[in-house]
Amino acid sequence: MLKIRFKNKKYSAVWLVEPSVSIGRDRANELVVSAPNVADKHLTIEVEHENLELVNLVPGSAVEVNGEEITDRRVLKPTDVISLSGVELEIIDPKDDSAQAPAERQQTNPRTPKATGWALKANHTALGNRVYPLKPSNVVGRSSDCDISLAAAHLSRRHAQLTVIEGVLYVRDLGSANGTFLNGKQITEARVKRGDELRFDTLSFGVIGPADDMAKTTIRPLDKAAKPAAPTRPRTAPKSSPVAGGDPVKPAASQPEPAADKPRYGTAGLAVLVVLTVIVVAALYLTRG
Repeated sequence: MLKIRFKNKKYSAVWLVEPSVSIGRDRANELVVSAPNVADKHLTIEVEHENLELVNLVPGSAVEVNGEEITDRRVLKPTDVISLSGVELEIIDPKDDSAQAPAERQQTNPRTPKATGWALKANHTALGNRVYPLKPSNVVGRSSDCDISLAAAHLSRRHAQLTVIEGVLYVRDLGSANGTFLNGKQITEARVKRGDELRFDTLSFGVIGPADDMAKTTIRPLDKAAKPAAPTRPRTAPKSSPVAGGDPVKPAASQPEPAADKPRYGTAGLAVLVVLTVIVVAALYLTRG
């Protein structure tokens, strides 16, 4: 949501809300410029979301945008400077810290609340379609101590609280006598979105704020190059094979290698063999003799 303000910051900035904002000498305009040669209603800025277009309603009196004369229409953007009869106006984005000079940042009161981008636009004719910018925390009620003080007889002194947390707007009823309503339904506490209708007793407001991004989900693509490693199977000992009709056959145990050949007879046996051989030879010799 954008704003327009006097470049010298003499007066408070005005929210650029749909459908349009008028500028001129007449006090009925959203932005009053009391300067010579300014018509009662000199120009309008048509608004559609954050798209702006300046319309010069007095073609005979040129309006300048960034030093260029505009006699008909001109699209506007943040930081544009409009010159109307020597009075300079500028388009600003409250969320853009770069629009504020470093020296001005140092002079800013640290207690000054930051802009939230949320606002309430009155729908009731008694409030003249006024726009109420919202701080991070706001109390709405009849009491003059409230952040948004509304002189309505049936409004509670502290009627409701509006809170902006991480860019999201919430409303909470503070025990009011006549209730707080969101889109026609009475609530105790609820989240509020851009375009909703908030009603405190009989006072109705349109909600101005950033687009809703809560439903958007970022999905990170899967890295195809990184594949999970295949699980390794533990090694198991071979199972014994069953034999029909009997016990399973177990693997044969390793047998020791056979020892080297040993003599078939002992020492005594060898001596007996020698003696028998001698007797046989002697017997054969005697027989021949």
